[in-house]
Amino acid sequence: MRSRSTPTRHSLLEDLQGLGIGIFACSLGLHVLTHVGLITGQTAGIAVIISYLTNWSFGAVFFTINLPFYWLAYRRLGLEFTVKSVISVTLLSLVTEFLPGRLTLGHVDIWLGALAFGVLTGLGLLGMFRHNGSLGGLGILALIAQDRMGWRAGYVQLAADAVIFTVALFLFATSTVLWSLFGAAVLNLVIAINHRRDRYVAT
Repeated sequence: MRSRSTPTRHSLLEDLQGLGIGIFACSLGLHVLTHVGLITGQTAGIAVIISYLTNWSFGAVFFTINLPFYWLAYRRLGLEFTVKSVISVTLLSLVTEFLPGRLTLGHVDIWLGALAFGVLTGLGLLGMFRHNGSLGGLGILALIAQDRMGWRAGYVQLAADAVIFTVALFLFATSTVLWSLFGAAVLNLVIAINHRRDRYVAT
């Protein structure tokens, strides 16, 4: 039996399937989120808010916002992580543009939409983190804080979300912000509870 103290790297195929599933799960979560008219935190949340206010494409806004973060990712987290993040952000931007015309949703209760978003996107991000990828942006800062200062990535993202949602209170109905905050809390708790380097050794 292999010792848990001797980590085994993921193969290329494992990385591809892990990142692919993660991207698809996050895209589904965002599809549900925007269908029920909610917002979220992090870089994706900023992109969602901008797309609501301007009618610009979420995918295009999300892709553009992430550009400044890639240099920081390269300097702090390495070339592999950065390349995977660039690919992941690009693919998610494309998939979120592809889904609306091909996966039509009917009535979804707002609370269920928030819950589904949090679970789907949380699991998607968790899978991506475990394969050394991310959706860039503020998530990169959260991972740096976890690796360098020992802060849980999920809790760092909760703090960033608090700022974003405070601003959102001035832009959207209070009920929209509260249900959105519920979805973001579910997402970040999935990451905070499950993203543990000491329990998951393969990289």
